[in-house]
Amino acid sequence: MTMSEREDFDHFNQYEADQSFYSDANNLDGVNFLLDDNDVDDSLDFFHRVDSAEVVYHGRKRAKLVEKYLMGDIIGEGSYAKVKEVLDTETLCRRAVKILKKKRLRRIPNGEQNVRREIQLLKRLHHKNIVNLIEVLYNAEKQKMYMIMEYCADEIQSMLESVPEKKFPIWQAHLYFVQLIDGLEYMHSKSVIHKDIKPGNLLITLDHVLKITDFGVAEMLDMFSADDSVKTSQGSPAFQPPEIANGLETFKGFKVDVWSAGVTLYNMTTGLYPFEGESIYKLFENIGKGEYKIPDTLDNLLASVIRGMLQYKVEDRMSVQQIKQHDWYRKKFPPTSEIVPFPVHQESGDMVRSMTVIPYIEDLHRGEYSDDDEYDNDTGNVLTVPHHPEEHDTQNNSHSENKDNVETTIPDQKHEKRKSKKSSARKFKFSACSQS
Repeated sequence: MTMSEREDFDHFNQYEADQSFYSDANNLDGVNFLLDDNDVDDSLDFFHRVDSAEVVYHGRKRAKLVEKYLMGDIIGEGSYAKVKEVLDTETLCRRAVKILKKKRLRRIPNGEQNVRREIQLLKRLHHKNIVNLIEVLYNAEKQKMYMIMEYCADEIQSMLESVPEKKFPIWQAHLYFVQLIDGLEYMHSKSVIHKDIKPGNLLITLDHVLKITDFGVAEMLDMFSADDSVKTSQGSPAFQPPEIANGLETFKGFKVDVWSAGVTLYNMTTGLYPFEGESIYKLFENIGKGEYKIPDTLDNLLASVIRGMLQYKVEDRMSVQQIKQHDWYRKKFPPTSEIVPFPVHQESGDMVRSMTVIPYIEDLHRGEYSDDDEYDNDTGNVLTVPHHPEEHDTQNNSHSENKDNVETTIPDQKHEKRKSKKSSARKFKFSACSQS
């Protein structure tokens, strides 16, 4: 038999063997169950169907430091800033940081000016019912500003919206209102007019201490001013007094805050607003008339203080000192019903406001990552990307000389060559805000 004849014979034998194998395999139960869903052997059920909705991506969170502050999750977000929880790694105090981008501020009318004013005013104000500014950090490379402030659990607006009645029990509303008036009294004594008192600008701590915040449109009177007359107002329309709604050129600043506090009290105790309108023009028209109704469910003392604060004529409107002498303000209200709690966090389902920094602390001390990981500054997750050795080495070399970090992601201890993000920075410290 020649060589070619032998190769043809071998190929024929291999073909016969393959045909025999496939014929036998079709009779195996282990293969038939793939072709017939009705005859499934439970012992061979190694395929498990999972609905796509049940698939959850658990991103690994990478620890990041801004100076001595360890960043946590986002706890609030506004039109030009977002707020994150942070931990002071030196004092272990729980803080909050308002992160502002210069690019966003420039898109908002008077954005940079409002932030500058807020910092200047918070630097001067130190009261238990006014949010405390700890310090301000600035990242020149990323054009970011970090306002380190004391931590608060939530705002009154969110708490009201979390219950069907949209209101507090009277004793809880009284608890917050008394603290609001105390804060306003101190603020006015320092010649500061807030101009935007509303439930959304009133924060509540874990032990239910009220903190007035957001001084972006506030104004400080000149020390030589004859009175508290002001000419501008940029507050929320529903909380503005008739003199602003009617377009007067000047108005009394302290009485503006009293009116806004009266609308806030009305909202906290009734779940409604004294003035409403389909548009801002209709709203201002209703406010300008000064006509509103107080529900019959409110007692006479509470109705009396609301009427006094919402007087149409400025000269008839109550002052802060008169409010503090009112019987309803001085009355003691025991907790006669359940307190409206902090709303459940939408993402985590957390109701007791546990520290969101804890996963980042664990990563800081026990995290292990490879050099192929990239940190996502917006989501806080570690993303896996293709590894390019040449680019990696070049990036490390290009950043090795700059050592002035404000914002730093924590490198893995086992991989010293991770790319670090460096930037020159200026740090502003307010010595008056150094309390822990």
